[in-house]
Amino acid sequence: MSARVIVVDDDAAMCRLLESCLSGMGLEPIAFNNADDALERFSEGDIDIVISDVRMRGTSGLELCTRIAEKRPDVPVIVITAFGSMDTAVEAIRAGAHDFITKPFDLDLIRVTVNRALRQRALHQRLRQLDETHREQEGLGTQLIGTSPEMRRVHDLIDRLAPVDTTVFIEGESGTGKELVARALHDRSGRKGDFVALNCAAMPATLIESELFGHVRGAFTDASSDRQGLFLAARGGTLFLDEVGELPLDLQPKLLRTLQEKTFRPVGGDHETTTDVRIIAATNRDLEAATQSGRFRLDLYYRLHVIAIEVPPLRARGDDILLLARHFIDVFAKATNKRVVGITAAAAKHLLAYAWPGNVRELQNAMERAVTLTRFEEITVDDLPRNIAEQPGATIAAAEDPEEGFATLDEVERRHVLRVYESTRGNKSRTAKILGMNRKTLYRKLVRYGILAAGEEDDGKD
Repeated sequence: MSARVIVVDDDAAMCRLLESCLSGMGLEPIAFNNADDALERFSEGDIDIVISDVRMRGTSGLELCTRIAEKRPDVPVIVITAFGSMDTAVEAIRAGAHDFITKPFDLDLIRVTVNRALRQRALHQRLRQLDETHREQEGLGTQLIGTSPEMRRVHDLIDRLAPVDTTVFIEGESGTGKELVARALHDRSGRKGDFVALNCAAMPATLIESELFGHVRGAFTDASSDRQGLFLAARGGTLFLDEVGELPLDLQPKLLRTLQEKTFRPVGGDHETTTDVRIIAATNRDLEAATQSGRFRLDLYYRLHVIAIEVPPLRARGDDILLLARHFIDVFAKATNKRVVGITAAAAKHLLAYAWPGNVRELQNAMERAVTLTRFEEITVDDLPRNIAEQPGATIAAAEDPEEGFATLDEVERRHVLRVYESTRGNKSRTAKILGMNRKTLYRKLVRYGILAAGEEDDGKD
Protein backbone atom coordinates (compact mmCIF):
# COMPACT_ATOMS: atom_id res chain seq x y z
CA MET A 1 0.00 0.00 0.00
CA SER A 2 1.34 3.45 -0.94
CA ALA A 3 2.01 6.02 1.77
CA ARG A 4 -0.83 8.44 2.55
CA VAL A 5 0.06 12.13 2.71
CA ILE A 6 -2.26 14.83 4.05
CA VAL A 7 -1.83 18.15 2.20
CA VAL A 8 -3.22 21.30 3.87
CA ASP A 9 -3.29 24.69 2.12
CA ASP A 10 -6.08 27.25 1.71
CA ASP A 11 -4.76 27.90 -1.80
CA ALA A 12 -6.60 25.43 -4.05
CA ALA A 13 -4.02 25.76 -6.83
CA MET A 14 -1.19 24.89 -4.43
CA CYS A 15 -3.13 21.84 -3.23
CA ARG A 16 -3.55 20.64 -6.82
CA LEU A 17 0.17 21.16 -7.55
CA LEU A 18 1.22 19.16 -4.50
CA GLU A 19 -1.34 16.44 -5.19
CA SER A 20 0.03 16.03 -8.71
CA CYS A 21 3.63 15.90 -7.48
CA LEU A 22 2.89 13.36 -4.75
CA SER A 23 0.78 11.17 -7.04
CA GLY A 24 3.69 11.12 -9.49
CA MET A 25 5.86 9.74 -6.66
CA GLY A 26 3.46 6.82 -6.20
CA LEU A 27 1.98 8.27 -3.00
CA GLU A 28 -1.66 8.82 -2.03
CA PRO A 29 -2.31 12.54 -1.33
CA ILE A 30 -5.39 13.67 0.61
CA ALA A 31 -5.92 17.44 0.28
CA PHE A 32 -7.74 19.83 2.62
CA ASN A 33 -8.22 23.59 2.53
CA ASN A 34 -8.20 24.01 6.30
CA ALA A 35 -6.40 22.50 9.30
CA ASP A 36 -9.53 21.46 11.22
CA ASP A 37 -10.73 19.08 8.47
CA ALA A 38 -7.17 17.75 8.15
CA LEU A 39 -7.02 17.04 11.90
CA GLU A 40 -10.33 15.20 11.77
CA ARG A 41 -9.02 12.96 8.97
CA PHE A 42 -5.69 12.55 10.75
CA SER A 43 -7.47 11.22 13.84
CA GLU A 44 -8.81 8.30 11.77
CA GLY A 45 -5.25 6.96 11.38
CA ASP A 46 -3.30 5.48 8.43
CA ILE A 47 -1.48 8.74 7.68
CA ASP A 48 2.28 8.69 7.01
CA ILE A 49 3.17 12.37 6.38
CA VAL A 50 1.51 15.77 6.72
CA ILE A 51 2.42 18.74 4.50
CA SER A 52 0.91 22.04 5.59
CA ASP A 53 1.11 25.72 4.78
CA VAL A 54 1.89 27.92 7.80
CA ARG A 55 -0.42 30.91 7.27
CA MET A 56 -4.02 29.82 6.79
CA ARG A 57 -7.44 31.05 7.81
CA GLY A 58 -8.56 29.53 11.11
CA THR A 59 -6.17 27.05 12.69
CA SER A 60 -2.64 27.81 11.53
CA GLY A 61 -0.11 25.34 10.22
CA LEU A 62 1.98 25.79 13.37
CA GLU A 63 -1.01 24.89 15.57
CA LEU A 64 -1.67 21.89 13.35
CA CYS A 65 1.95 20.83 13.68
CA THR A 66 1.87 21.13 17.47
CA ARG A 67 -1.31 19.04 17.80
CA ILE A 68 0.00 16.31 15.51
CA ALA A 69 3.32 16.20 17.38
CA GLU A 70 1.42 15.76 20.65
CA LYS A 71 -0.74 12.93 19.32
CA ARG A 72 1.63 11.16 16.94
CA PRO A 73 5.27 12.33 17.12
CA ASP A 74 6.20 9.49 14.75
CA VAL A 75 4.33 11.16 11.84
CA PRO A 76 6.59 13.76 10.15
CA VAL A 77 5.12 17.18 9.43
CA ILE A 78 6.57 19.34 6.64
CA VAL A 79 5.59 23.01 6.78
CA ILE A 80 5.56 25.34 3.78
CA THR A 81 5.68 29.10 4.13
CA ALA A 82 5.79 32.06 1.79
CA PHE A 83 6.90 34.22 4.68
CA GLY A 84 10.55 33.33 4.42
CA SER A 85 11.98 34.42 7.71
CA MET A 86 14.17 32.14 9.73
CA ASP A 87 12.04 32.98 12.77
CA THR A 88 9.08 31.24 11.16
CA ALA A 89 11.18 28.20 10.24
CA VAL A 90 12.62 27.93 13.75
CA GLU A 91 9.15 28.31 15.25
CA ALA A 92 7.91 25.47 13.02
CA ILE A 93 10.72 23.16 14.11
CA ARG A 94 10.03 23.99 17.76
CA ALA A 95 6.36 23.17 17.16
CA GLY A 96 7.42 19.68 16.13
CA ALA A 97 7.89 20.00 12.37
CA HIS A 98 10.22 17.48 10.75
CA ASP A 99 11.25 19.92 8.00
CA PHE A 100 10.31 23.16 6.32
CA ILE A 101 10.18 24.47 2.76
CA THR A 102 9.97 28.12 1.72
CA LYS A 103 8.00 29.45 -1.26
CA PRO A 104 8.77 29.65 -4.08
CA PHE A 105 10.12 26.11 -4.41
CA ASP A 106 10.71 23.62 -7.18
CA LEU A 107 9.14 20.17 -7.17
CA ASP A 108 12.50 18.42 -6.89
CA LEU A 109 12.87 19.94 -3.43
CA ILE A 110 9.41 18.62 -2.49
CA ARG A 111 10.40 15.13 -3.65
CA VAL A 112 13.69 15.16 -1.73
CA THR A 113 12.04 16.42 1.45
CA VAL A 114 9.13 13.96 1.25
CA ASN A 115 11.47 11.02 0.61
CA ARG A 116 13.53 12.03 3.63
CA ALA A 117 10.37 12.22 5.76
CA LEU A 118 9.27 8.79 4.52
CA ARG A 119 12.57 7.32 5.64
CA GLN A 120 12.12 9.01 9.02
CA ARG A 121 8.63 7.51 9.28
CA ALA A 122 9.92 4.06 8.30
CA LEU A 123 12.61 4.26 10.97
CA HIS A 124 10.02 5.17 13.62
CA GLN A 125 7.99 2.13 12.60
CA ARG A 126 11.08 -0.09 12.77
CA LEU A 127 11.83 1.21 16.26
CA ARG A 128 8.27 0.47 17.37
CA GLN A 129 8.44 -3.08 15.96
CA LEU A 130 11.82 -3.60 17.61
CA ASP A 131 10.37 -2.49 20.94
CA GLU A 132 7.79 -5.29 20.62
CA THR A 133 10.51 -7.79 19.68
CA HIS A 134 12.60 -6.56 22.59
CA ARG A 135 9.76 -7.22 25.04
CA GLU A 136 9.26 -10.71 23.60
CA GLN A 137 12.97 -11.59 23.88
CA GLU A 138 13.19 -10.16 27.40
CA GLY A 139 10.32 -12.45 28.32
CA LEU A 140 12.32 -15.46 27.12
CA GLY A 141 15.10 -14.54 29.55
CA THR A 142 17.90 -14.93 26.99
CA GLN A 143 20.95 -12.68 26.83
CA LEU A 144 21.76 -13.80 23.28
CA ILE A 145 19.63 -11.10 21.68
CA GLY A 146 19.09 -10.86 17.93
CA THR A 147 16.59 -11.64 15.18
CA SER A 148 18.76 -10.96 12.10
CA PRO A 149 19.29 -13.83 9.61
CA GLU A 150 22.88 -14.15 10.86
CA MET A 151 21.77 -14.59 14.46
CA ARG A 152 18.96 -16.94 13.49
CA ARG A 153 21.63 -19.21 12.00
CA VAL A 154 23.60 -19.02 15.25
CA HIS A 155 20.49 -19.91 17.29
CA ASP A 156 19.72 -22.79 14.93
CA LEU A 157 23.21 -24.23 15.37
CA ILE A 158 22.97 -23.85 19.14
CA ASP A 159 19.67 -25.73 19.21
CA ARG A 160 21.10 -28.57 17.13
CA LEU A 161 24.42 -28.83 18.98
CA ALA A 162 23.28 -28.30 22.58
CA PRO A 163 21.96 -31.86 23.25
CA VAL A 164 25.18 -33.58 22.09
CA ASP A 165 28.63 -33.57 23.67
CA THR A 166 30.53 -32.69 20.51
CA THR A 167 33.34 -30.17 20.95
CA VAL A 168 32.31 -26.79 19.52
CA PHE A 169 34.63 -24.09 18.25
CA ILE A 170 33.29 -20.50 18.33
CA GLU A 171 34.84 -17.97 15.99
CA GLY A 172 34.28 -14.23 15.83
CA GLU A 173 35.76 -10.81 16.38
CA SER A 174 36.47 -9.51 19.86
CA GLY A 175 33.33 -8.26 21.58
CA THR A 176 30.81 -10.21 19.47
CA GLY A 177 29.51 -12.30 22.38
CA LYS A 178 31.29 -15.63 21.97
CA GLU A 179 30.96 -16.46 25.67
CA LEU A 180 27.21 -15.83 25.48
CA VAL A 181 27.02 -18.41 22.68
CA ALA A 182 28.98 -20.87 24.84
CA ARG A 183 26.67 -20.24 27.80
CA ALA A 184 23.61 -20.73 25.59
CA LEU A 185 25.01 -24.09 24.43
CA HIS A 186 25.49 -25.13 28.06
CA ASP A 187 22.09 -23.82 29.25
CA ARG A 188 20.26 -25.73 26.53
CA SER A 189 22.35 -28.89 26.88
CA GLY A 190 20.74 -30.35 29.98
CA ARG A 191 24.15 -31.01 31.54
CA LYS A 192 23.95 -30.98 35.35
CA GLY A 193 27.41 -29.60 36.06
CA ASP A 194 28.53 -25.96 36.04
CA PHE A 195 29.57 -23.70 33.20
CA VAL A 196 33.22 -22.79 33.87
CA ALA A 197 35.16 -20.29 31.75
CA LEU A 198 38.87 -19.59 31.39
CA ASN A 199 40.32 -16.73 29.36
CA CYS A 200 43.64 -18.19 28.21
CA ALA A 201 44.95 -14.74 27.25
CA ALA A 202 44.36 -13.33 30.75
CA MET A 203 46.20 -16.11 32.62
CA PRO A 204 50.03 -16.13 32.95
CA ALA A 205 51.50 -19.01 30.96
CA THR A 206 53.15 -20.46 34.08
CA LEU A 207 49.81 -20.81 35.87
CA ILE A 208 47.52 -22.12 33.14
CA GLU A 209 48.45 -25.78 33.62
CA SER A 210 47.69 -25.65 37.33
CA GLU A 211 44.49 -23.67 36.66
CA LEU A 212 43.23 -26.31 34.23
CA PHE A 213 44.41 -29.53 35.80
CA GLY A 214 45.00 -28.60 39.43
CA HIS A 215 48.07 -29.55 41.46
CA VAL A 216 49.09 -31.56 44.48
CA ARG A 217 50.80 -30.23 47.57
CA GLY A 218 54.50 -29.64 46.99
CA ALA A 219 54.24 -29.69 43.19
CA PHE A 220 56.04 -26.32 43.14
CA THR A 221 57.25 -23.72 45.60
CA ASP A 222 53.91 -22.08 46.41
CA ALA A 223 51.84 -25.29 46.30
CA SER A 224 51.14 -25.52 50.05
CA SER A 225 48.02 -27.65 49.54
CA ASP A 226 46.20 -29.67 46.91
CA ARG A 227 44.17 -27.58 44.47
CA GLN A 228 41.32 -28.65 42.23
CA GLY A 229 41.60 -27.53 38.61
CA LEU A 230 38.89 -26.39 36.23
CA PHE A 231 38.53 -29.82 34.62
CA LEU A 232 37.26 -31.09 37.98
CA ALA A 233 35.27 -27.92 38.74
CA ALA A 234 33.41 -28.36 35.42
CA ARG A 235 32.81 -32.11 35.84
CA GLY A 236 29.41 -32.95 34.40
CA GLY A 237 29.22 -29.49 32.87
CA THR A 238 30.99 -27.32 30.31
CA LEU A 239 34.52 -25.90 30.22
CA PHE A 240 34.81 -22.85 27.99
CA LEU A 241 38.34 -22.06 26.82
CA ASP A 242 38.23 -18.49 25.54
CA GLU A 243 41.12 -17.16 23.42
CA VAL A 244 42.42 -20.73 23.15
CA GLY A 245 44.93 -19.58 20.54
CA GLU A 246 46.94 -18.04 23.39
CA LEU A 247 47.47 -21.43 25.06
CA PRO A 248 51.23 -22.09 25.57
CA LEU A 249 52.66 -24.47 22.97
CA ASP A 250 54.21 -26.79 25.58
CA LEU A 251 50.82 -27.26 27.29
CA GLN A 252 48.92 -28.12 24.12
CA PRO A 253 49.91 -31.87 24.05
CA LYS A 254 48.52 -32.37 27.58
CA LEU A 255 45.23 -30.70 26.64
CA LEU A 256 45.03 -32.85 23.49
CA ARG A 257 45.54 -36.06 25.50
CA THR A 258 42.88 -35.00 28.02
CA LEU A 259 40.37 -34.38 25.24
CA GLN A 260 41.10 -37.75 23.67
CA GLU A 261 41.39 -39.94 26.78
CA LYS A 262 38.99 -38.10 29.12
CA THR A 263 41.65 -38.38 31.83
CA PHE A 264 44.33 -36.06 33.17
CA ARG A 265 47.02 -35.92 35.83
CA PRO A 266 47.25 -32.91 38.20
CA VAL A 267 50.56 -31.05 38.26
CA GLY A 268 52.93 -33.07 40.46
CA GLY A 269 50.41 -35.91 40.80
CA ASP A 270 50.95 -39.66 40.25
CA HIS A 271 47.41 -40.77 39.49
CA GLU A 272 45.10 -40.23 36.54
CA THR A 273 41.74 -38.56 37.16
CA THR A 274 38.76 -39.06 34.88
CA THR A 275 36.62 -36.14 33.80
CA ASP A 276 33.26 -35.73 32.11
CA VAL A 277 33.50 -32.26 30.61
CA ARG A 278 32.21 -30.80 27.41
CA ILE A 279 34.77 -28.50 25.80
CA ILE A 280 33.82 -25.31 23.99
CA ALA A 281 36.69 -23.22 22.65
CA ALA A 282 36.75 -19.75 21.13
CA THR A 283 39.17 -17.35 19.50
CA ASN A 284 39.23 -14.09 17.57
CA ARG A 285 42.48 -15.13 15.85
CA ASP A 286 43.02 -17.12 12.66
CA LEU A 287 43.92 -20.40 14.33
CA GLU A 288 44.46 -22.20 11.05
CA ALA A 289 47.17 -19.67 10.16
CA ALA A 290 48.68 -20.20 13.62
CA THR A 291 49.03 -23.94 12.87
CA GLN A 292 50.90 -23.15 9.65
CA SER A 293 53.35 -20.90 11.51
CA GLY A 294 53.89 -23.52 14.22
CA ARG A 295 52.28 -21.49 17.03
CA PHE A 296 49.42 -23.97 17.47
CA ARG A 297 49.40 -27.75 17.11
CA LEU A 298 47.52 -28.97 14.05
CA ASP A 299 46.24 -32.12 15.82
CA LEU A 300 44.82 -30.05 18.68
CA TYR A 301 43.26 -27.65 16.18
CA TYR A 302 41.38 -30.50 14.50
CA ARG A 303 40.35 -31.92 17.89
CA LEU A 304 38.84 -28.57 18.91
CA HIS A 305 37.52 -27.56 15.51
CA VAL A 306 34.98 -30.39 15.17
CA ILE A 307 32.01 -28.10 14.53
CA ALA A 308 32.36 -24.32 14.25
CA ILE A 309 29.90 -21.54 15.06
CA GLU A 310 30.80 -18.16 13.57
CA VAL A 311 29.42 -15.23 15.55
CA PRO A 312 28.78 -12.33 13.13
CA PRO A 313 30.19 -8.85 13.78
CA LEU A 314 27.65 -6.30 14.96
CA ARG A 315 27.95 -4.25 11.75
CA ALA A 316 26.51 -7.23 9.80
CA ARG A 317 23.47 -7.67 12.05
CA GLY A 318 21.22 -4.81 10.86
CA ASP A 319 18.37 -4.01 13.23
CA ASP A 320 19.93 -6.17 15.94
CA ILE A 321 21.95 -3.03 16.71
CA LEU A 322 18.79 -1.22 17.79
CA LEU A 323 17.42 -4.29 19.56
CA LEU A 324 20.61 -4.63 21.61
CA ALA A 325 20.70 -0.88 22.26
CA ARG A 326 17.16 -1.09 23.63
CA HIS A 327 18.18 -3.97 25.88
CA PHE A 328 21.19 -2.12 27.27
CA ILE A 329 19.12 1.03 27.82
CA ASP A 330 16.76 -0.98 30.03
CA VAL A 331 19.65 -2.56 31.92
CA PHE A 332 21.42 0.72 32.68
CA ALA A 333 18.22 2.69 33.31
CA LYS A 334 17.37 0.18 36.02
CA ALA A 335 20.92 0.27 37.41
CA THR A 336 20.94 4.09 37.60
CA ASN A 337 17.29 4.40 38.66
CA LYS A 338 16.53 6.70 35.71
CA ARG A 339 13.45 6.75 33.52
CA VAL A 340 14.91 6.18 30.05
CA VAL A 341 12.48 4.31 27.82
CA GLY A 342 13.94 4.37 24.32
CA ILE A 343 15.96 6.10 21.64
CA THR A 344 15.11 8.86 19.17
CA ALA A 345 14.99 8.14 15.45
CA ALA A 346 17.88 10.54 14.84
CA ALA A 347 20.08 8.70 17.35
CA ALA A 348 19.02 5.36 15.87
CA LYS A 349 20.28 6.52 12.45
CA HIS A 350 23.71 7.14 13.92
CA LEU A 351 23.79 3.74 15.59
CA LEU A 352 22.87 2.04 12.33
CA ALA A 353 25.46 3.97 10.34
CA TYR A 354 28.37 3.31 12.71
CA ALA A 355 30.75 0.41 11.92
CA TRP A 356 31.10 -0.83 15.56
CA PRO A 357 34.73 -2.04 15.51
CA GLY A 358 34.31 -3.05 19.17
CA ASN A 359 31.08 -4.91 18.39
CA VAL A 360 28.49 -5.59 21.12
CA ARG A 361 30.90 -4.64 23.90
CA GLU A 362 31.35 -1.18 22.36
CA LEU A 363 27.59 -0.75 21.97
CA GLN A 364 27.09 -1.72 25.60
CA ASN A 365 29.60 0.92 26.70
CA ALA A 366 27.99 3.54 24.45
CA MET A 367 24.53 2.88 25.91
CA GLU A 368 25.85 2.99 29.48
CA ARG A 369 27.34 6.41 28.76
CA ALA A 370 24.16 7.61 27.04
CA VAL A 371 21.83 6.54 29.85
CA THR A 372 24.13 8.09 32.44
CA LEU A 373 24.32 11.46 30.65
CA THR A 374 20.85 11.90 29.15
CA ARG A 375 18.41 14.39 30.63
CA PHE A 376 15.47 13.02 28.69
CA GLU A 377 13.37 9.86 28.52
CA GLU A 378 14.86 8.96 25.15
CA ILE A 379 18.50 8.76 24.12
CA THR A 380 19.36 11.61 21.72
CA VAL A 381 22.28 12.13 19.34
CA ASP A 382 23.90 14.46 21.88
CA ASP A 383 24.00 11.60 24.41
CA LEU A 384 26.07 9.36 22.11
CA PRO A 385 29.89 9.19 22.17
CA ARG A 386 31.44 11.79 19.87
CA ASN A 387 32.85 9.29 17.36
CA ILE A 388 29.31 7.95 16.82
CA ALA A 389 27.46 11.28 16.95
CA GLU A 390 29.80 13.05 14.52
CA GLN A 391 30.34 10.26 12.00
CA PRO A 392 29.75 10.98 8.31
CA GLY A 393 26.96 9.14 6.56
CA ALA A 394 24.54 8.88 9.50
CA THR A 395 21.87 10.81 7.64
CA ILE A 396 21.51 8.05 5.05
CA ALA A 397 21.88 5.02 7.27
CA ALA A 398 18.24 3.99 7.26
CA ALA A 399 17.54 4.32 3.55
CA GLU A 400 16.19 1.23 1.82
CA ASP A 401 17.83 2.35 -1.41
CA PRO A 402 21.22 3.97 -0.77
CA GLU A 403 20.76 6.40 -3.65
CA GLU A 404 17.60 7.78 -2.08
CA GLY A 405 19.59 8.98 0.91
CA PHE A 406 21.51 11.57 -1.11
CA ALA A 407 20.21 15.10 -1.49
CA THR A 408 20.99 17.20 -4.55
CA LEU A 409 23.93 19.59 -4.36
CA ASP A 410 21.53 22.53 -4.44
CA GLU A 411 19.62 21.11 -1.48
CA VAL A 412 22.81 20.47 0.49
CA GLU A 413 23.94 24.05 -0.20
CA ARG A 414 20.54 25.51 0.73
CA ARG A 415 20.48 23.77 4.10
CA HIS A 416 24.05 24.74 4.90
CA VAL A 417 23.49 28.39 4.00
CA LEU A 418 20.33 28.58 6.11
CA ARG A 419 22.02 26.83 9.05
CA VAL A 420 24.87 29.37 9.02
CA TYR A 421 22.44 32.28 8.50
CA GLU A 422 20.46 31.13 11.54
CA SER A 423 23.60 30.71 13.67
CA THR A 424 24.61 34.33 12.98
CA ARG A 425 21.08 35.53 13.83
CA GLY A 426 20.59 36.86 10.32
CA ASN A 427 23.86 38.78 10.08
CA LYS A 428 24.55 38.76 6.33
CA SER A 429 28.14 39.98 6.56
CA ARG A 430 29.16 37.32 9.06
CA THR A 431 27.25 34.64 7.15
CA ALA A 432 28.96 35.55 3.87
CA LYS A 433 32.37 35.53 5.56
CA ILE A 434 31.80 32.07 7.11
CA LEU A 435 30.54 30.67 3.79
CA GLY A 436 33.42 32.18 1.82
CA MET A 437 31.20 34.12 -0.61
CA ASN A 438 30.59 37.80 -1.21
CA ARG A 439 27.56 39.51 0.27
CA LYS A 440 25.75 39.98 -3.08
CA THR A 441 25.97 36.27 -3.83
CA LEU A 442 24.55 35.50 -0.40
CA TYR A 443 21.77 38.03 -0.93
CA ARG A 444 20.73 36.40 -4.24
CA LYS A 445 20.65 32.99 -2.57
CA LEU A 446 18.53 34.24 0.32
CA VAL A 447 16.05 35.70 -2.17
CA ARG A 448 15.97 32.38 -4.07
CA TYR A 449 15.37 30.47 -0.83
CA GLY A 450 12.48 32.81 0.06
CA ILE A 451 14.24 34.28 3.11
CA LEU A 452 14.23 37.78 1.59
CA ALA A 453 11.59 39.35 -0.65
CA ALA A 454 12.39 39.20 -4.37
CA GLY A 455 12.17 42.96 -4.95
CA GLU A 456 14.06 43.93 -1.83
CA GLU A 457 17.40 45.67 -2.35
CA ASP A 458 20.43 44.82 -0.25
CA ASP A 459 21.14 48.05 1.63
CA GLY A 460 24.36 46.71 3.08
CA LYS A 461 22.97 46.68 6.62
CA ASP A 462 22.36 43.71 8.90
